[in-house]
Amino acid sequence: MKYQDVTKSPCENAYFLVFNLTYSPENRDTLIDFCNNFSGLIRSMRTRFPELETSCVMGFGANAWATLFPNQPKPKELNTFKEIKGDTYTAVSTPGDLFFHIRALKVSACYELASIISQKLKNIVTPVDEVHGFRYFDGRSIIGFVDGTENPEYEDERASYAVIGNEDPEFAGGSYAFVQKYIHDMEAWEKQPLIEQEKVIGRHKFNDVELTDEEKEPGSHNVVTNIQDENGEDLKIVRANMPFSNPSKNEYGTYFIGYARYFSTTNRMLENMFAGTPEGHTDKLLKFSTPVTGTLFFVPSPEFLDDLA
Repeated sequence: MKYQDVTKSPCENAYFLVFNLTYSPENRDTLIDFCNNFSGLIRSMRTRFPELETSCVMGFGANAWATLFPNQPKPKELNTFKEIKGDTYTAVSTPGDLFFHIRALKVSACYELASIISQKLKNIVTPVDEVHGFRYFDGRSIIGFVDGTENPEYEDERASYAVIGNEDPEFAGGSYAFVQKYIHDMEAWEKQPLIEQEKVIGRHKFNDVELTDEEKEPGSHNVVTNIQDENGEDLKIVRANMPFSNPSKNEYGTYFIGYARYFSTTNRMLENMFAGTPEGHTDKLLKFSTPVTGTLFFVPSPEFLDDLA
């Protein structure tokens, strides 16, 4: 089963592009032609720059899917993300029709591919958001902790958590991508003593070793996002988060992206974080991190894009 690069590691650089589609029959034809040639576009980049490990994932929002394919079924869990509003924190819902996640070892390759995509679509879309992510030292988030430690380790395991299978056979090889742009209050965060920062995350900052159950708090980030199914088996997603920053504007953030076989898994994590666990504990990290976007996309299989008509 072929699937887009949803299990790939975060890489050194990433561009995240979100567009809204200006719909007309002619614009639909333009987009379908783009989709049919999308795999070829990535192959071209890899042929030109084989050492840069360039990849790109393309996804569709729920409204775009309904507009573009009114006579086709939709993936089982593709819907407009519903805002999660807790007593203190809110996971906002923001619009987006098309999504591109570009990764490469050099930022020049990200720029090149983003430029090509934007030029090809410029007459049929309007830009919603663009974020340029980078790999920080040791793969750490911008708040100083190693990110992605909880990801499934091996490819077959990553695919089992990120790629749709026979439970939705018409869309096997697809994935659900949920994205959020978080802005961090670095001034408040850096005022926290080290031990308090570690309790927020649930891991030691220097060596990334997980705190013991006795050391963790009920609202530690890795506690509220740790969920199980009815049989007690861990439910996971594949994260490819990247830091981003505009230091002159005092803007420091994390672009969260989670690829999942079931969006319901991601949504349960979000509900725990923002509304609270069954015991009533919200994510302590949200005191310092505020999401300003939140959008769900469906990432079809390469064959689906190739065969669109």
